[in-house]
Amino acid sequence: MRNDLPFEQTLTELRGKIEDLRSFSTDKKMDFQHEISVLEERFDTLKDEIYNNLTAAQKMQIARHPGRPTTLDYIRQMFTDFFEMQGDRLFGDDQAIVGGIAKLNGIPVTVIGHQKGRNTKENLSRNFGMPHPEGFRKALRLMHQANRFNRPLITFIDTPGAFPGEAAEERGQSEAIARNLYEMSKLDIPVICIVIGEGGSGGALALGVGNRVMMLEHAIYSVASPNAAAAILWKDASKAEQAAGAMKITAQDLQELGIIDDIIPEPSPTSIEVQAALMKNAVLRHLRVLQLMDKKQLREDRYKKFRKMGTFSFDTSEPKIQKKSSKVTHTEILINV
Repeated sequence: MRNDLPFEQTLTELRGKIEDLRSFSTDKKMDFQHEISVLEERFDTLKDEIYNNLTAAQKMQIARHPGRPTTLDYIRQMFTDFFEMQGDRLFGDDQAIVGGIAKLNGIPVTVIGHQKGRNTKENLSRNFGMPHPEGFRKALRLMHQANRFNRPLITFIDTPGAFPGEAAEERGQSEAIARNLYEMSKLDIPVICIVIGEGGSGGALALGVGNRVMMLEHAIYSVASPNAAAAILWKDASKAEQAAGAMKITAQDLQELGIIDDIIPEPSPTSIEVQAALMKNAVLRHLRVLQLMDKKQLREDRYKKFRKMGTFSFDTSEPKIQKKSSKVTHTEILINV
């Protein structure tokens, strides 16, 4: 990831000084290795300080970074023999969701995920990773196929949310999301879900009902995007950073609350190859456990996971009985009349 986010400005400036000093040393044939080493040590220390103390708003910026790897990037690194399938067999193909069959260390699997673009043209064709109903129905078709052929299902979640446009509503957006939630809960196969960037609202949940739900270290996951929450709570979408801090959207918060099962580290900076290897190892580790379960156990495991989410408290003390006032109110007089 390029250090061009606001909170990374100090790192960007320090890296520039290191490169300038290294170039000057080469051009002038002078030895500045000690000075360069001191600056590099300072850079590493500062980077650790920043990334170990990120706020929810800063993690939101990282999760939405346009240079962040996408579903297809990870599919190319983690799987072999990927064969993409398109269309929902009802309306058309939604490029905001990609999916197909592949092999994970020789194991046949079905892979589905949200797909964002790298530039304006790609984002327009991918609708910025916001699916229409046909995207969710394409995903559901592939889920049913995976279930029929007993292939484990792996989903990658990275969307601001389902597309809220009028056409999407006309084609049954809410029903498509609800159908996916219902059908995923009944699958007889291992289901592993990974939030790789931004997991927003029902658009994320429609691919998120798994036996194991994992998140990358700097990903976010929430019932509504911080922008939408700010618009609802304060009538001001610009307060998204304030909303992010209150919504418990980070991987660390969600693991503590029992919403997710595992956090995959994100060394920074790192390469797509290293990050994909970490994700692959995590998937294989959980898949080995899930493959020991039969169909009924997999369904029960998924049911219990989501059933135990949330905490409740009950007041068992005796209710206090309030004595009725002896005074007759104006309202009671009107009623009696």
